[in-house]
Amino acid sequence: MNEEKPVTEPEPEDWRAWRKARRRELIERRGALHTDDLKQRSAAVDRWLAEGFGPVAGHTVGFCWPFAAEPDPRFAVRRWREGGSHAALPLVVAPRTPLEFREWWPGAAMERGVYDIPYPVGTPVCIPEVALVPVNGFDRNGYRLGYGGGYFDRTLASYGQRPLCIGLGFEIAWMDTIFPREHDIPFDFMVTEAGIYQRVDGRLVAVDPADAQAAASRRLR
Repeated sequence: MNEEKPVTEPEPEDWRAWRKARRRELIERRGALHTDDLKQRSAAVDRWLAEGFGPVAGHTVGFCWPFAAEPDPRFAVRRWREGGSHAALPLVVAPRTPLEFREWWPGAAMERGVYDIPYPVGTPVCIPEVALVPVNGFDRNGYRLGYGGGYFDRTLASYGQRPLCIGLGFEIAWMDTIFPREHDIPFDFMVTEAGIYQRVDGRLVAVDPADAQAAASRRLR
């Protein structure tokens, strides 16, 4: 399952500094992947999304424009749009506030925001029913190590009903734990080049696409 054996370590005294160091290490590790290797891994992630998440079609899907050698979700989004979905991209409105998702479609007017990542301009604001979110790291309990701003957790906490949360990463992003805090919200699924993992009884377990399809259908009813 993992490309490196996880190492159990004591909880750090300064968890913010620990996460910052781990985040930098994991981003550098991902960025060091050869271009062809990266493309193959991203294509495998896309195949698992196609095989395991057909029920997403017809629902509003929030996703993140690919950045810093992350898996590219745009192929999956295109398929789901062809199946009747609406797509939306996030915008950082202000520091320490929830993200605002705005509807996106090919050709929509775009501007560049935080990290120079594009976002739609003048399109409707919407609340995603499904969220595809990249990870820098993720642990065996389904928690994600992001970029440190806490935006996504604030966004989820602000919704009356949580979207189906699907993390996207590579096997090199596995961690034993992120030492989650109260504000951290675990994901329903993680998808890597190796397959689909579902959070069951507080732990990520590998599932086949048929099981993922069934679980996604139940969540989206």
